[in-house]
Amino acid sequence: VDHDLCPTYVEVSAGRSPGGCEYYLPLFFDECATLFDYLPRDSAIITTGDHHGAAQHFWNEVNTRFDEYGIDPRHPFLPPRQCFTPVEELYQLFKQFAVLELRHNPDAAVHHKTTVQTPPSLATDHPADSPTANLVRFLESHRGPVLLCAESAGRREILLESLREHQLVPPEVANWHEFVTSGLAFAIATAPLDRGLYFGPGQPTLVCEAQLFGNRVAQRRRRKSSGDEAQANAFKALNELREGVPVVHLEHGVGRYIGLQKLDVNDQEFEFLALEYAQGAKLYVPVASLHLISRYSGSDPELAPLHKLGSDQWEKARRKASEKANDIASQLLEVYARREARQGFEFAAQDHDYAQFCAAFPFEETADQDATIRAVLEDMHSPRVMDRLICGDVGFGKTEVALRAAFVATSNRKQVAVLVPTTLLAQQHYNSFSDRFADWPVTVEVVSRFKSTKETNEVMRRAKTGDIDILIGTHKLLQSDFRFKDLGLLIIDEEHRFGVKQKEVIKALRSEVDILTLTATPIPRTLNMALGGMRDLSIIATPPARRLSIKTFVREHNIALVKEAVLRETLRGGQVYYLHNEVKTIEETGRKLRELLPGLSIAVAHGQMRETEL
Repeated sequence: VDHDLCPTYVEVSAGRSPGGCEYYLPLFFDECATLFDYLPRDSAIITTGDHHGAAQHFWNEVNTRFDEYGIDPRHPFLPPRQCFTPVEELYQLFKQFAVLELRHNPDAAVHHKTTVQTPPSLATDHPADSPTANLVRFLESHRGPVLLCAESAGRREILLESLREHQLVPPEVANWHEFVTSGLAFAIATAPLDRGLYFGPGQPTLVCEAQLFGNRVAQRRRRKSSGDEAQANAFKALNELREGVPVVHLEHGVGRYIGLQKLDVNDQEFEFLALEYAQGAKLYVPVASLHLISRYSGSDPELAPLHKLGSDQWEKARRKASEKANDIASQLLEVYARREARQGFEFAAQDHDYAQFCAAFPFEETADQDATIRAVLEDMHSPRVMDRLICGDVGFGKTEVALRAAFVATSNRKQVAVLVPTTLLAQQHYNSFSDRFADWPVTVEVVSRFKSTKETNEVMRRAKTGDIDILIGTHKLLQSDFRFKDLGLLIIDEEHRFGVKQKEVIKALRSEVDILTLTATPIPRTLNMALGGMRDLSIIATPPARRLSIKTFVREHNIALVKEAVLRETLRGGQVYYLHNEVKTIEETGRKLRELLPGLSIAVAHGQMRETEL
């Protein structure tokens, strides 16, 4: 193994601890200890189930993976015996301690049996009803004490306020023991439980908040506002610069920073930033002129095009960009002037219903998501036509913002159109919207190429008569024969993936209805308009709590690696998308995957298949 090709070796040699270095722990010690070396001699080991079979299966899997991989010079593998305790040695270590094995015996005599059930669902049939209405009826019919558990102190106060509408003010208790010994018929406590307990008539019953709303209500902790953090391109300090990164000089264009250098000027030594330009030309910038250097914002820093010193290349690029910006501005000013002058629809607030709709969101909003939702609602409640761009990475919560905006629109008897670039995305949004609006009197429909002509015509008729509240679809929604009875909100997902004709139709709509645009990768023109103030901009940069970052690995094709990656994902309950680049050989690739992974359901799909097959 070439040490220079192994990133882990290079990092450790430099005194750093890279991810995964614990795998090489045996190399740092003469001998490694196990858990059993730290257990007191009077410890007891309790086992359950087929632990021996599970241990043997794991050991076989590890050895199989080691044999299949062979030698990887970038990530060399240690033999399994150096990293894990073999099964036979594991059970020899067991013999040092007392072992208690728990086994299931259905024929064993039962000394005492208690039947515990989940209380009936107390969710209201209609979201507009009081959330505690069914709970009050349950209290009237139940012949035993009842303890109501709220998710948090804030949720407890909301429940108490709702109960006061029914002339009920339950005292607060700290825990279950205090409740059962208090003699109270009805009390409330704070405990984030998923389900309640019902011991039978006349016995104490535990009711949790999930039974009132149909699913668990996420606790919404109010975070301290961190303010708007400006992401300026200018470097504030030298330690922000890294050698090898491209930078932009205000007067000379794109160069590459190669480090600090000391030069003698008039018999005095000064520090300069050394920038490398095209053809190896060097530019030395005094440290005092750091404000002239800004970050390069191109897509790939490694491929940044370096400008030529002494030429007019940079000046031409700046002039061309300025002219293009002026051309775009002149085309768009008329649209946005009409938008500003036009009186938009001022959506009324539906506080009670809106709060219940938000309660069905099973996660906690991030700070950015919460700020974006509030900004969208302010736009919709104002008389000005909304045109807001929401920029955020995949999975950061843009769809939830759109769902809440759609709820406000439909609550005001306005129709909502959701425009997406692909049929697959249309179906995904249809599933999301249908799920969230299932308990509300809102009709959600989808139109795409999977619909027959007859079905599409029926959807068009219902949209025109107002029988559809939310319509999700591809560019078909922009056709001239598609009409809405009273369109109030247009939600656009990934606008950059639409063609020129579709964008012209969208542009014409901007002065007519409220528009909410969602994107993870805004096109430069759209982003420039937002930054220039012609469109409102909200950025969701905070990932959801406990969301793991996406990792990308580039490797030479290795069938063992493919097998491990697929099994790792499917064993956790996930699905795998295997992308193949040639229709001619895709069926053969599918056959090989079925042989490699016989226990999995594998389907093949490509663009040349008939719609019925897809």
